[in-house]
Amino acid sequence: MSAVLKVVGLGSGNPDRLTMGIVKTLQQASQIYVRTKEHPVMSMLEELKLEVSSFDHIYEAHDSFPEVYASIADRLLELASAGDEQSVIVYAVPGHPMVAESTVQLLREHCPQKGISLEILGGESFLDETFIHLGFDPIEGFQLLDSTGIRSSMLQPQLHTVIGQVYDEFTASEVKLCLMELYPDDYQVVVGHSLGVEGEEQVLQVPLFELDRVEGYGNLSLVYVPRSDDESLRQRTFARLHEIVGILRSPEGCPWDREQTHASIRKNLIEETYEVLETIDDDDPEHMQEELGDLLLQIMLHSQMEEEEGTFSVFDVIQGLNDKLIFRHPHVFGENKAKDAEAALQNWDAMKAEEKRRKGIEPEKASALDGIPRDLPALMKAYKLQKKASKVGFDWDSIEGVFDKIEEELGELRQAVAEGQSVDEQVGELGDLLFAAANAARFLDADPEEALSRTNRKFVSRFRYIEDVLHAEGKTLQEASLDEMETIWQRAKNEV
Repeated sequence: MSAVLKVVGLGSGNPDRLTMGIVKTLQQASQIYVRTKEHPVMSMLEELKLEVSSFDHIYEAHDSFPEVYASIADRLLELASAGDEQSVIVYAVPGHPMVAESTVQLLREHCPQKGISLEILGGESFLDETFIHLGFDPIEGFQLLDSTGIRSSMLQPQLHTVIGQVYDEFTASEVKLCLMELYPDDYQVVVGHSLGVEGEEQVLQVPLFELDRVEGYGNLSLVYVPRSDDESLRQRTFARLHEIVGILRSPEGCPWDREQTHASIRKNLIEETYEVLETIDDDDPEHMQEELGDLLLQIMLHSQMEEEEGTFSVFDVIQGLNDKLIFRHPHVFGENKAKDAEAALQNWDAMKAEEKRRKGIEPEKASALDGIPRDLPALMKAYKLQKKASKVGFDWDSIEGVFDKIEEELGELRQAVAEGQSVDEQVGELGDLLFAAANAARFLDADPEEALSRTNRKFVSRFRYIEDVLHAEGKTLQEASLDEMETIWQRAKNEV
């Protein structure tokens, strides 16, 4: 048999708030352990002449809180297992045992497995003092977050938000940076130190950007972010975007948006993609932000159409993407290793093949050219086809073989034109030449689309240079001779 393990809460810090039941439990205990002696109620336990052991030394022996909590739980389990059924071990924690107490959650998980009787007695939580001293009613909407695990995706401006365990300025800085992803820098937040503890309590209202400049952070500190119905805060959330698109497509929404189908806005997806690419080429972050938003809108609209049909929603899209990213990166989220980008790509390809097997598709029986979108731009598709073929050994040993092929295809195109072959035959030979040129890009480890786009931009700049020079001379393109334009073109090659 083992000892009975009782967990009690020492409250938020005011000794007068301890219940008689908890005091009696402490007085009747065989052994008393506290998670930390850094708590105002410890003075009362000393007055009661209770012998108390703490786990403060464990904090110094580990680098992270999860390790600390696990070590404390393991030690308590050892002590309880070594005791007898007549003995009672009391483990006292700050606040309420079921509020922000990882050690208690670990004990609840492992005590039944080890046959240890576990009893939990409540206590005044720091939340009780928070509601009183900060003056808000949680029924209006409330969330409690841990400073050590807070992420911007958790934040909901329409809810009162309390962030606990803000131990020091560094933790406050991390909380500040997270909140700033959603809230403006000057948003008013509240810092509470030792709420309910006479002589130590402090309530400070500060703009968000000063959160980590506040002094006095410790074990009994928290940050409170008041709820707000300000729509400008929700404008930075994905939930609001989903809501807006749903409204646009609703009977009360926009007539034009309601009429659209996948087919009617199909071209928009391509156009918006190319507009994003243009901002990348121009190294224009400001417009890139705008164009990425336009591209995201297309994804939202297509997802909303399917949500209306009951097939899937944008959240299914996101889940599928998250699952895929985690599954295909075993070197990040699993046990595999990847020493470089090539190894990471091999992991990716291996997991893609595994995905197919799980869907009942045998990758070994599939074509080596499968997986290339049918409607890719032709030059990009040629590049990808050749890249796939090269993976199974259908390739030249060096780029010299590609050069020979380009010359061969150029000769066949010249011959087709010289012999007056049909337009269809001439176009076929031209396609062969372009296909061979795309292969050269692969050997150069260059994207042929990017290479041609660069040349297009260069041509536009130089041609506009010709227009500007002629305009300065009072001429138009139509009035200039080819020799004049060629002369200016040669100048442009050195200047633009």
